Amino acid sequence: MATIHQAVFLISSTNYKQCPPDDKPEYAFIGRSNVGKSSLINMITNRKSLAKTSGTPGKTQLINHFLIDDRWYMVDLPGYGWAQISKSEKEKWVGMIQDYLKYRKNLYCVFLLIDSRHDPMKVDLEFMRWLGENEVPFVIVFTKTDKLPKSKIQHKISLYQKELSSEWAELPQVFATSAMNKTGQSEIIDFVLELNNK
Repeated sequence: MATIHQAVFLISSTNYKQCPPDDKPEYAFIGRSNVGKSSLINMITNRKSLAKTSGTPGKTQLINHFLIDDRWYMVDLPGYGWAQISKSEKEKWVGMIQDYLKYRKNLYCVFLLIDSRHDPMKVDLEFMRWLGENEVPFVIVFTKTDKLPKSKIQHKISLYQKELSSEWAELPQVFATSAMNKTGQSEIIDFVLELNNK
């Protein structure tokens, strides 16, 4: 089973031009604020506090790069759908995230995190549409599956797939995860390593 041996924080950037050299494959993690992104990153890397977790939405405000096993970059992006920030601050964040996603040449894939407890939300569907329109490859990661019975998890996933199938010819790959139970850890690492080797 594939595991991560080394995960090192490199830099926090305010825009994509400040990011590390684009000489390694890069994978970005993003989702609505409080979706469990930091917990998922810590679970995947087997670190307790590589990414800073917080009960306060909007804790991540910069583009955070981590170097994984000297071979690829994991990127922690600010969440979207923030509740408690000013309009001007929100516009600044949106511009920073969109520029990064559009112009970062070595971005192999975006991991879009969805809280598995909720039915499809407009803000998530709009973000998926934006990624599709801008030809940014992405997969969907359902988080916090430990908080649902197994039968409900598949139901929630199928609700999203039904929504997407009305617009998309090909549906993105899906991962079901739990930071608490380490569900999905090896599947995500295997997926990354497979893309790296292509």
